[in-house]
Amino acid sequence: MAVDALGNPLRLLLSPGHRADILLAADLLGDDRPGALLADKAYDADAFIDTLRARKIEVVIPSRRNRLIQREIDRNLYCDRNKVERFFARLKQYRRVATRYDKRACCFLAFALLASSMILLL
Repeated sequence: MAVDALGNPLRLLLSPGHRADILLAADLLGDDRPGALLADKAYDADAFIDTLRARKIEVVIPSRRNRLIQREIDRNLYCDRNKVERFFARLKQYRRVATRYDKRACCFLAFALLASSMILLL
C-alpha cells in the first residue's frame, strides 16, 4: 500500500502471503518521484535503498538492529508513517477485508480497491 502525505491511497498491490513485501516495493513506487519514502525496518535492504538514492528519493527507513553502521533518519518525518497504519485501520473496518472472506486474490484485491475508493469518498 502506498499513500500520499495526507494518508490517501495511491497504489495497492497484493503480494502472496508467503513472500516478503519488499519484493513488490519498487513496483509499488512505480514512476512516482516522492520527496521521501517512509517505511519500517522490513524495507531496510541495501539494493532497495540504493535504488531509492539513485532516484534521488530521501530514505526514511530505520536500520535493522543487526546492521554494523546504523543509518540516521529524520525522526520527525518518520512519525508521519502512522498515516499508512491509520489507512490500514480504516480499510480493516470493512469486515470483508479484515476477515478475508474472498479466497481468490483477484476478488480480494477488487474489494480492497473498492473499500479504498469508499474511504477516499468519505
